Amino acid sequence: MNTGLARDTSGIWFRRIDSPVGPLLIAGGDEGLHLIEFHAPRHPMARCAQWEEGDHPVLRRAQDQLARYFDGALRAFDLPLAPQGTPFQRQVWRALADIPFGQTISYAQLAMRVGRPTAMRAVGAANGRNPLPIVLPCHRVIGADGSLTGFGGGLPTKQFLLQLEGALPQATDLFA
Repeated sequence: MNTGLARDTSGIWFRRIDSPVGPLLIAGGDEGLHLIEFHAPRHPMARCAQWEEGDHPVLRRAQDQLARYFDGALRAFDLPLAPQGTPFQRQVWRALADIPFGQTISYAQLAMRVGRPTAMRAVGAANGRNPLPIVLPCHRVIGADGSLTGFGGGLPTKQFLLQLEGALPQATDLFA
């Protein structure tokens, strides 16, 4: 029933959605999308009393765009983003957004992009704390030798995403 009253959306809303890489938790609010979290995250985001399970327009947009991405119909996300982190982390996450669909870069290249060529470990740590994987494509960062390295959703998920984007041959099974 539509009461005609606008719902207060000043908090953070979340929902769980199904995906080809398993269930995802998405969270956001009026500021934008705050979180995309895999089923068993390495670094889960802390929840607070302002979090409420429910509906918000940014969640509907994120769910729709993620579904289109997984269907192969979306190559670039168009969502308001509100990741929470240090200024350095946010700088690294902004640089992730510039990695084109279907391409990969190394951690050293990412460090160069943020103007910190000797800070590969710090860049890697910031990459690992990315609260918006897939949308801010940390899966596109690989080892200098082309190897798939750590990923919050697990290496099979990283492989799946890179194959979905055409960055790895479909026949490649790195975990057989």
